[in-house]
Amino acid sequence: ISDKLPYKVADTSLASWGRKALDIAENEMPGLMRMREMYSASKPLKGSRMAGCLHMTVETAVLIETLVALGAEDHAAAAIAKAGIPVYAWKGETD
Repeated sequence: ISDKLPYKVADTSLASWGRKALDIAENEMPGLMRMREMYSASKPLKGSRMAGCLHMTVETAVLIETLVALGAEDHAAAAIAKAGIPVYAWKGETD
């Protein structure tokens, strides 16, 4: 992970574990996976700016990856950060 990426997570060494958890979650979220399949090529959200304030779970990470494809569990946040997606999340964070 580059120091230049905008992220703050508890422990970036958890990224591999987080990726595995995301892969499992993807199997449990067929609707999002179908949207990713159908719309990744056309990028209907390209140029849109999005912000969210959600609990950082593997399911949230799958949602974020799907939104990126269309244009706090610490391991999920680490996996998202490693993918180059700005994230500020860690378990117990309140500020």
